[in-house]
Amino acid sequence: QVQLVESGGGLVQAGGSLRLSCAASGRTFSSKAMAWFRQAPGKERTFVATIRWSSRRTYYAESVKGRFAISGDNAKNTVYLQMNSLKPEDTAVYYCAAAPPETAPPETMESTLTWARWYAYWGQGTQVTVSS
Repeated sequence: QVQLVESGGGLVQAGGSLRLSCAASGRTFSSKAMAWFRQAPGKERTFVATIRWSSRRTYYAESVKGRFAISGDNAKNTVYLQMNSLKPEDTAVYYCAAAPPETAPPETMESTLTWARWYAYWGQGTQVTVSS
């Protein structure tokens, strides 16, 4: 059974920083990409950032470009999200997600890794609250 466990959330003032971590485990786990999504109260879950291991290319939502950075280690099944210059509108539950080989898109469609449909495994989420 695959498990994704997030950590690093918390309460921070606007302008501050947080670093989220996600560790995946499971005897047969492997992924083509890992990502972060978030869900604010009363809103739908939305894409934040993703990294494809083979190309090491990263993609970001426009709202976080220049402030957030995704990184990770495929061999260790871990992914991180460094969040700087946080704003109150970043307040949400942040979810880690993984796209295993059987559900990941082909490399020719790499840019569509922003779509939740490719991610078969999800964590339980970690709360990030940014106060003004």
